[in-house]
Amino acid sequence: MTISLEIIIFTIGFLIVATAANRISKYFPKAKLPVISGLLFIGILSGPFILNFIPKKSLPHLQFINEASLAFIAFAAGAELFLKELKGRMKSIKWMTFGQLFFTFGLSAAAVLFFSNRIPFLSDLDFSVQLAIALLIGTIFVTRSPASAIAVINEMRAKGPYTQTAIGVTVIKDVLVIILFTICFSVAGALINNVPFDFWLVVILFGELCLSIFIGFTLGLLMNWLLGRSLPTIAKAILLVLLGYSIYLLAHFVHDQSLISFGFELYIEPLLICIIASFVVVNYGSHRREFITIIELVVPTIYVLFYTLTGASVSLDVLAQAWAVALLFFTIRLLSMMIGAFIGGTLGGDPIKVNRFSWMPYVTQAGVAIGLVSVVAAKYPEWGPQFAAILIAVIVLNEICGPPLFKWFIIMVGEGHTKTERLHDNKIQKAIIFGLEGQSLALARQLMDHDWEVKIVTRNEERAKLAYNGVQVTSIKELSLSELKKTEADQADAIVMLNQDEDNLRVCELAYEHFGTRDLVVRVNERSYVSKFIELGALIVEPTTVMVSLMDHLVRSPIATSLLLGMEKDQDTVDIEMQNRDLHGLPLRDIQIPSDLIILATKRNNNTLISTGYTQLRVGDILTVVGSIESIEKFRLKMENVDRNLDRKTKSKRKKISSKEKPIKKDTDLPA
Repeated sequence: MTISLEIIIFTIGFLIVATAANRISKYFPKAKLPVISGLLFIGILSGPFILNFIPKKSLPHLQFINEASLAFIAFAAGAELFLKELKGRMKSIKWMTFGQLFFTFGLSAAAVLFFSNRIPFLSDLDFSVQLAIALLIGTIFVTRSPASAIAVINEMRAKGPYTQTAIGVTVIKDVLVIILFTICFSVAGALINNVPFDFWLVVILFGELCLSIFIGFTLGLLMNWLLGRSLPTIAKAILLVLLGYSIYLLAHFVHDQSLISFGFELYIEPLLICIIASFVVVNYGSHRREFITIIELVVPTIYVLFYTLTGASVSLDVLAQAWAVALLFFTIRLLSMMIGAFIGGTLGGDPIKVNRFSWMPYVTQAGVAIGLVSVVAAKYPEWGPQFAAILIAVIVLNEICGPPLFKWFIIMVGEGHTKTERLHDNKIQKAIIFGLEGQSLALARQLMDHDWEVKIVTRNEERAKLAYNGVQVTSIKELSLSELKKTEADQADAIVMLNQDEDNLRVCELAYEHFGTRDLVVRVNERSYVSKFIELGALIVEPTTVMVSLMDHLVRSPIATSLLLGMEKDQDTVDIEMQNRDLHGLPLRDIQIPSDLIILATKRNNNTLISTGYTQLRVGDILTVVGSIESIEKFRLKMENVDRNLDRKTKSKRKKISSKEKPIKKDTDLPA
């Protein structure tokens, strides 16, 4: 059988297993475990040591899937490093990165060196070799898995300052740790081979870094050019995957040719190249939104392939032999990370109660760490297999324990937004409807379908006692302030009035004077009352003219009207309040917004602005957006990404409407 035919057969078999793993792993969240853990478990179960669905001899032939996946995972990691959005947490990110990099590396290397005479494969080596291995282990201990971090964040739909810090530190640290590994790898080579630290060693090391950075920027420009071509999105996605894989092919070529031509190995790091390329596209390219769309389209499939293959590659026999030393190294890494994270978080100004658990997001290791271990093992065959056995066992432990720890951290700081929760994490949208009739019941059910808490208020006590299929109906004796407070109307985000005009006006005046309700909606029966309601800032619905106006818009603008009315499938139009202080002052063009979402208008201080890319966001702005329901939820989470340590009452404070609605203005008409 030819090699090409073997690769095709092994690839088809692996894709079948990966498809099954994708389906089975979705049951793991029910056991409070991330999907990643499920994919790893199915990979291990299907691997050569248990069910043998993925034979051991197939793993080298499937290496191209691993490399292509790692490249695209690096693209996804670099895309998260959007500087303009990270500026609000840059202090915390900077100090946490310092704590994780310096203390985890230094303490881990020192601990390994201290225990080296008690570790079987290290005890018989010279001190210089022990020091070299300790430096390499310390570097590998710093590595984090951007793929697992992004996967857990996406699964938990996590948004918040601590999540933002975690992903920022993970991405920045991965760039720095690759640079650190390149340095330590060269230093270790000099220590092991007794090579003096001369000028040429420094030149080669510096040249490798510069070459990797240059290729990364060049790749970024090429990707930006590709994204600007008139090609289908799926075609661009495939080409980006191939470009990422080509970087691994280039790295192998440079390594082999440098050894033949110059007599020494020239090492360029594919992950560093891909992260820099993605960073260039996101921060300096002109097609950022399309690139993010492709990342979101492809990454779920990449996760399935990568983690299933990683699980199948785990050597259970090695894990059984090296478990004692692996547990020691696992403990050393956790302790050094706890110290580094606590010091970094304290220097960054984070609360002590968060700093006690701030190490949890950084436990997981995967592809990058495994890749670095394989590089070391291949370079030094004398002790490489034992080195790889222990380190892979540690990585497996970190991969198993890391995702649940990160998930628990997100839950503890309150930044998870799973589908079982309401869309609004800081408050539940409440509406009070005055008037019990068919229209009020239909409106209540429709609002409840959009996760609103609705209550209908009537003065008919007998009718209020009846059942209305899940709609809460309560009765009051009179339209007084005390009675309205009993219905919790003072806590409502919106009050809808469907009674007679005189009763509606009474409720509207009480809400205006005492509650400062955000939205007052009134159905007017006589036009003589219109001006009175407008003076109170209410939104008017006239039954005599609303139908004619609606039909007029459906005739002249059928698509726009259908979207606004929610008639299009999986599309909606909503108002979202901007509460994310980290985005305050940023123009809309500098924020990562889903490509299928449009911001129609921005309401600020009772002025409705026509939104443009240069509209600067302010805390308290009300943004009217239209798009798919999924994209609206993502955008809502970004806008409502508030600091949980602030007083919630301050964040949800409502302003009293003091004047009638002003005409629409251009954004440039208002002072910044």
